[in-house]
Amino acid sequence: MLVLTLGLAAGTLGGIVGFGTSVMLMPAMVLVFGPQQAVPIMAIAGIMGNASRVAAWWSEVDWRTTLAFSAGAIPGVVLGANTLLALPAGVVEAFLGVFFIALIPVRRWMAAQHWKLNRWHMALVGLGIGFLSGIVASTGPVNTPFFLMHGLVKGAFLGTEAAASMVMFIAKAIAFRSLGALPLHIITEGVIVGTSLVAGAFIGKHYVQMIAPEKFKLLMDALLLMAGMVMLWAAVGR
Repeated sequence: MLVLTLGLAAGTLGGIVGFGTSVMLMPAMVLVFGPQQAVPIMAIAGIMGNASRVAAWWSEVDWRTTLAFSAGAIPGVVLGANTLLALPAGVVEAFLGVFFIALIPVRRWMAAQHWKLNRWHMALVGLGIGFLSGIVASTGPVNTPFFLMHGLVKGAFLGTEAAASMVMFIAKAIAFRSLGALPLHIITEGVIVGTSLVAGAFIGKHYVQMIAPEKFKLLMDALLLMAGMVMLWAAVGR
């Protein structure tokens, strides 16, 4: 019930700002399922959550950018998934904790840059982000500045970033399945969590133009800090 309640809230937040679902959900999921199971479960839930955002903004998705990003992201995801399963659980939790906290200054620095990225750049970005995505639950806060620097805003940004993330989650699910880390009960748990994300995505669409982006940026920093501290606490607790 805790995970589903957080899933609805996280799905709504993700439907508004394009990311944040995994940041909110991962601490609870790691504590309930453990890191090696939480990431594959989130892969299934992420497919559903991002698919709902794609459906909500279908007419504005930039499919060429999605294809370019995915060309680099898919091999990166496979490599990252193999890396995740080779790491001890405590190391994964510590990595997740440091990663979430480090995203706060990194996201702010990247947002302050005035780079303009073309589709070739997006393919290279996809390779690096795909590798990170294979290890951590999601890289939404990292994705965001790159897609904005590509010139996408509002519905086009939300739909295209969701489409690219959905491809990464599909590749991740296939990789985990081939490695034996995605049995039927994990898929079932992922679908249950994903259902709450789908509902939240359509709720969030109604608020996209009503809430100031700066307030959500501050909220995201707070969520990243909280999630990182919980992950580090879990790692030390082992």
